Order: sequence, then C-alpha cells, then structure tokens
Amino acid sequence: MKILKIAALTFMAIAPLGVAADDLDTPTGEVILTVSGAITKQNTDEAAAFDFDMLAAMPAESFETTTIWTEGSQSFTGVSLNALLDFVGVDGKLLFASAINDYQVEIPITDATDGGPIVAYLRNGEPMSVRNKGPLWIVYPYDLNKDYQSETIYSRSIWQLDRIEVVQ
Repeated sequence: MKILKIAALTFMAIAPLGVAADDLDTPTGEVILTVSGAITKQNTDEAAAFDFDMLAAMPAESFETTTIWTEGSQSFTGVSLNALLDFVGVDGKLLFASAINDYQVEIPITDATDGGPIVAYLRNGEPMSVRNKGPLWIVYPYDLNKDYQSETIYSRSIWQLDRIEVVQ
C-alpha cells in the first residue's frame, strides 16, 4: 500500500508541471533511451529520444521485489513499459530491446500491461550506474506475480537498456 501511495504522490507532483501525454520535448541531457520503429511520436529523425529527466517526468511506478541477479529485496522506480509505449504511440506487436553492449531480447507487446514491467531508472532510490545494471533496466514485479518467475520472463529483464525498436 505504501508503494502505491508513493507512485500516486509522484504522479500528483508531476502533473502540475504541465507534462501532457501528447508532448514530446527534445532531450536537453544525455539521451539514455531511444524508441524507434512503429511509433507515432518522434522528437528526432524516426525515433523518440529520452533523457533521464524526461523519463522521470512521466508518471512513476514503484515496487519491491527480489531478483535472481541481486541479493535481498530491491526497490525499483520507473515508468511502466505500458505507459511508455502508449506515450510514443506504439503500433506494433513486438519489441526488440537492446542494451549498451548490443545484447538484445524480444519482448511481446502483450507483456506491457498494468501492474507489469517497468523501465526502471532508480534502484533503492538511487539512479543506476552502468556498472550496476543502469541506467535503465526492464524489471518485472517478480514477487508480486508468480507468472513472472520463469526463465522466459527473466530473459526479457534486460539491464543497461538503451534502445527499443517496435516492430509489426
């Protein structure tokens, strides 16, 4: 319950800043995520580029979960994959998510549901360095849904995320 309150308070704090669902500003900081392919909103040639502040300005979701890559329960905060895809106007069925080192995973659009994975930019309240699986990590709420405790879902949990390509 506490986590949901934090997410709601984060959204309420962001809403007055004038971040409308149809605004896609140009990044002013270092681009940490590029979404391309079958999308309707772009702020660069054929892509939507986001810096940290742009992602942090979107409604945030938080949850605590254990992972197979970390010790103990971890708190993750980020934008839901569902909200991010809605924001850029996705018209596809599959995501190719890529990491800084070019590691790539396929994620079906059907994974992007309410209560599903987030594109985490904070772990335990702190931004994640590249060395600590950052700056972005697609994380599922593994402990909140037994369906997320499978090799298939673990393989989709890409860290050091920097690109998402949406394909038909």
